[in-house]
Amino acid sequence: MAGYQEGESPSPGENSGDESQGDEAIKILEKMKLNQRLAAKELISTEARYVHNLQLCASDIRSQLHELPEEDLDVIFSNINDVIKVNSRFLKGLEEAESEEEQLSLLGNLFLEFQEEMESAYKVYCASYDQALALVESYKKVPKLQKAIQDVITALVPQAGASGLTFLLVMPVQRVTRYPLLLQKILENTPPDDQAYENLQRATRAMQEVNSNINEYKRRKEIATKYNKLEHLTVRERLARINTHSISKKTLRLSQLFKQEAGIVTRTEDREFDDLEEKFHWVALCVNELKSNVASYLENLETFLRIKPHECDLEMEGGPVQQYCCLTRNLHLLVFLEFLPHSHVSESDFRKLVEDTLGKTSAQLHSFRQNFEKVLPVPITQPLQPAAERQVQTLVSKYGPSKLYQVTSNISGSGNLALTLQRGQIVALLQDRDTRGNTNRWLVDTGGYRGYVPAGKLEPYQVVSHEEPSMQTGSGDGFRFPPAEASRAPAHAAMPVFQVVAAYPFAARSSHEVSLQAGQPVTVLERQDKKGNPEWSLVEVNGQRGYVPSNFLVPVPSPAPWGWSLPPCDSPPSHM
Repeated sequence: MAGYQEGESPSPGENSGDESQGDEAIKILEKMKLNQRLAAKELISTEARYVHNLQLCASDIRSQLHELPEEDLDVIFSNINDVIKVNSRFLKGLEEAESEEEQLSLLGNLFLEFQEEMESAYKVYCASYDQALALVESYKKVPKLQKAIQDVITALVPQAGASGLTFLLVMPVQRVTRYPLLLQKILENTPPDDQAYENLQRATRAMQEVNSNINEYKRRKEIATKYNKLEHLTVRERLARINTHSISKKTLRLSQLFKQEAGIVTRTEDREFDDLEEKFHWVALCVNELKSNVASYLENLETFLRIKPHECDLEMEGGPVQQYCCLTRNLHLLVFLEFLPHSHVSESDFRKLVEDTLGKTSAQLHSFRQNFEKVLPVPITQPLQPAAERQVQTLVSKYGPSKLYQVTSNISGSGNLALTLQRGQIVALLQDRDTRGNTNRWLVDTGGYRGYVPAGKLEPYQVVSHEEPSMQTGSGDGFRFPPAEASRAPAHAAMPVFQVVAAYPFAARSSHEVSLQAGQPVTVLERQDKKGNPEWSLVEVNGQRGYVPSNFLVPVPSPAPWGWSLPPCDSPPSHM
């Protein structure tokens, strides 16, 4: 097309063409805005109806199904109350916008804000949906029961029609899968330069991720349910499941196992699963240890309360005896009653006390979770729990310290006599080869089970360092014991900042550690190691310095020397 010279005006035809293109662009933009508003309105209006139907389903319909047992209702409606709470708050946030523009801008932010809560609620509901649907289908085999259910649904939700209860139960499943589609429709009609475009784009991806995570959670639960169901099959039912496909699949698995055991192919490792399994193992150990400690504490406390020396005539006057009787009387009548609140309060008050106590410890649990994720940088050998320490002592007394080894990484046993062990676990070596003479598989004893483990995942466990000349050695068992008479610190030595005692025995495994006996007093020099790790503390015990696990130490009040005055005990204190 020929251009015009400078100074000349464009022809009327050319001017009208530019205007028509501009008008067309305006019309396209207005159409996008209209479709955008309609899509946003559709999402909000359907959300309101959806929440209303959920509330109707959870309250009125459930209360009217008298023919169904409570256990069935819990399966059918699952955690629908959690879904209602999340979506009610989500809907309230949408309705707080004063204009359509503000509502559109708020839409993406709300989906991002509620992403985790929606995923948490919907994955449980969707994973339980198939079980609920199967239960509803079983009711159809009982005409009288099916008619009673259908009458309730028809009266409260006529639009359900012949689908009945299934129509209501499928709503959350359909709704969560529809969110990405509704957001995508809004995003397609939003100009890229719009201020809400980026948040809408992120929200769309977030809800797609939520659906993907829900599907994965549902898949894993179905696999777990499948294998759990297989464990309860009878021999006849197992034989009935045998076919060409199952035989081929099991033969392939067995062949792969043989190749892995022979070293022909490498074993596939799931590091994420191994890490989770290890964390679960340590949590289980901590819970068992806590249970043991609480039981021991209650037993000792009850024993103490049964013995009341202050009520006995000791035929001794004055001095330490009188002070001791005064102390025990105060403990019995004042102090220890505070540790037994359930003995004189009602059940409802005790429940409230427990709830308040649990609420106050939320910060401590959060701190525990953070510490639980940490990995000790030094030393490489992990500290043992008190229960594991007792197991080590048993293995030492049975096999000797030279036979002890520590697992360096998780071992997932597969096959006959193959053990599954956790990293850090202590075992005793029985034979350094298997029955076929393979030196890569060792026979070990865990203190409860015997089996084979890969030799490459074991390293010698150093129970005691014999290089320390000032420590005495027990007879033949390799453990170090403190001298009978603890060496006293010189008179000019500085007093420690605080005094603690060992709550559990600890056996040193290297030259930079020191052994402890339960109840032994120690002096804490530093609350961390050289790298700042608070899991290890530098202490001094009987003139020896070394590191010990910090969680093995507990603070105790320093006893007052005889001759110090205690509060007067002329009359026994009154009961609280």
